[in-house]
Amino acid sequence: MQVRGVTTSIRRLFTGDARQHGSLRPSPIIWIPSAIVAVAMVLPLVYLIERAVDSSGESVDLLFRMRTAEIMMRSALLVIVVTVSSVFIAVPLAWLTVRTDIPLRRLWSVLTVLPLVIPSYVGGFLVLTSLGPKGMLQGFLEDIAGVDRLPDIAGLHGAALTITLLSFPYVLLSVRAALWGLDPALEESSRGLGNGKWKTLWKVTLPQLRPAIAAGSLLVALYTLSDFGAVSLLRYETFTWAIFLQFNSFNQALAAVLSLVLVSAAFGLILLESRTRGRSKYYRSTTGAVRPSSLVRLGRWRWPAFGLTAGVVGLSLVAPLTILSYWAIRGIAQGEPVRLLWSATLNSIYVSGLAAIVAAVAAVPVVILTVRFPGRLSGMVEKMAYVGFALPGIAVALALIFFGARYATPVYQTMSLLVFAYVVLFFPQTMGTIRASFLQVSPRIAEAARSLGRKPMSVLFQVALPLIIPGILAGAALVFLTAMKELPATLLLSPIGFDTLATSIWGALEEAFFAQAAVPALFLVVVTAIPTAFLILREPRGVR
Repeated sequence: MQVRGVTTSIRRLFTGDARQHGSLRPSPIIWIPSAIVAVAMVLPLVYLIERAVDSSGESVDLLFRMRTAEIMMRSALLVIVVTVSSVFIAVPLAWLTVRTDIPLRRLWSVLTVLPLVIPSYVGGFLVLTSLGPKGMLQGFLEDIAGVDRLPDIAGLHGAALTITLLSFPYVLLSVRAALWGLDPALEESSRGLGNGKWKTLWKVTLPQLRPAIAAGSLLVALYTLSDFGAVSLLRYETFTWAIFLQFNSFNQALAAVLSLVLVSAAFGLILLESRTRGRSKYYRSTTGAVRPSSLVRLGRWRWPAFGLTAGVVGLSLVAPLTILSYWAIRGIAQGEPVRLLWSATLNSIYVSGLAAIVAAVAAVPVVILTVRFPGRLSGMVEKMAYVGFALPGIAVALALIFFGARYATPVYQTMSLLVFAYVVLFFPQTMGTIRASFLQVSPRIAEAARSLGRKPMSVLFQVALPLIIPGILAGAALVFLTAMKELPATLLLSPIGFDTLATSIWGALEEAFFAQAAVPALFLVVVTAIPTAFLILREPRGVR
């Protein structure tokens, strides 16, 4: 009777499963922080609803125009193409760089993540200037083959190519974090039953990665839905472009209505992801294997796999860096002034680092609530947490300007409001990767710790968190990398005189100073490459 009471108490305090114990509820140390985070995430949504309610009948009529339906279909098509392409690129790369003997495996682990740091507006401009009808590739082909014009890269194919090459690391990081937590005993049992390594991969490994693939795909889909830089430069009209045009014409009511439609689409994606995720258990039901996983020997496929990885890195990272370097060298040779932006670099690191820490800390209780206590309340909290990532940065920034000026004057035009904006915009990134890792942690581990006399907070910090460190680090890295390149929120919410690398790049591009844009863009990649390499190289060497 005493043992049964201890187990029930443990589940009530920390690890209860609502599907098995429908009357159990999370303790205050879990649901209070989760509720605070959820309320904070929907502040921009409250502003948009208020503006939409105050709008005239013209705003309502806008929803039922054929043009709105066309924009919705175009946005949906872009989301599908980019998400599917990202999964097909990222999942093989994650498996190759974690579980196989591919040459330079640790180097590829770092390089395959770095495309995430290239801003979409820079990526779109690179695609136009290199692959456009009169771009760099056309000039090269004209010299050797007499090609006087290439097909127009603008439109769906150009936007999909750009966003895919810059966003597939969302899936890659999520799947990598999940691969480190897989029980090697399951794969070894499959091999022992006569299944080959490829059949084991398809029948055992990939099904266990479903939550991580779903979480990463959701991030890619929401990023695509909210992107403005690439779609505007490549002239592919989506909701974000339409919203920007309305904001730019000072019609905030119409922009708010379109933003609410965008949020509705985001909720649809979240619902789809939850269905895809399924209700299966992804943690070990027994003690499992504590030894590291064995490397998969690729044999004759070793060098083709190397070529595939090198090709992806070449297209998504090496080519953009080469073009940026060309711009910088050519601009310097032509006498363009080039400044070394040390102050902007330090500012970017500081504010992005703060946002990454705050987002990672805030995501832990939300993940515990949604994983260990599934239900209507936790499901609502999870959906509220994803709102900001679906909104364009300009909508979130304007909402926080309104909120700060009216209700939070002390933080108006301060660093705190900028950090808060970053957390609202990028919170789902860290939550998705932490969730994928936490799904692999059995609640029985926490129950055992509590039965040995550990208090709930001790279980959280000394038992649960160490097991999901790869997911936490991956999530924090995602927020840091994305915040470093965020532009609209930074332009509108930065304190006076606070410049970042993103604002420096944008200012130079507006004035057509390519060298001045290329130098901070290269700085951005180098600065973010250092912590990314540190995090990747600190991952557990869970293979032998």
